[in-house]
Amino acid sequence: MAAPITDIVAGRPDSALRTHKLLSDNPEVYADAAVYGIKSLLGLADADAIPKNTISAVEMGTTVATNALLERKGARTLLMITDGFGDLLRIGYQNRPHLFDLEIKLPELLYDRVIEVEERVAADGQIITPLNSENARHALILAYEQGYRSVAIALMHGYRYSAHEGALGDIARDIGFSQISLSREVSPLIKLVARGDTAVVVCLSFAHSAALYQAGR
Repeated sequence: MAAPITDIVAGRPDSALRTHKLLSDNPEVYADAAVYGIKSLLGLADADAIPKNTISAVEMGTTVATNALLERKGARTLLMITDGFGDLLRIGYQNRPHLFDLEIKLPELLYDRVIEVEERVAADGQIITPLNSENARHALILAYEQGYRSVAIALMHGYRYSAHEGALGDIARDIGFSQISLSREVSPLIKLVARGDTAVVVCLSFAHSAALYQAGR
């Protein structure tokens, strides 16, 4: 596998652009690739301090989350969804890119486990089934004891009526979950499949990034 690379693009006051590329991990030469690259573009030695007012802004991006999704190395993620829809994200939209394939290979799921939540809100906001907070708390406590720290919550019509998602998020936070993604917050889309998929992706990605940060990578 190729070594990770840090790419730097610098905009000069005269609007000219300068670029620099270096290894992301090179502890024998520098401790931080981004800082070292900035100093290099400024003509500074690694031991020099960056003068004040030299840089107006620094914007950074990372592929850590993308790599976690592609390599399936993200944190174990739990999905909470309205009762009766536990298989919804697996079923998806039943898209068939190759219509006549006899063997359909489904992509690997990004979440490890599903908790179906006893609740249901109608499209007009009417409470059909009140949220069973006690059962939800019990299920979350059990998952937490099994090592889960990341939970994505996506409920039917939660894009508009998000009280139940918020309540579940509070319960998960109270139990100790470190990464909680509510579908209403990350992607307020009317369709539950797209909204749920996004909540899971965000949850897994942020949890993985946080784990790497805590490990000092």
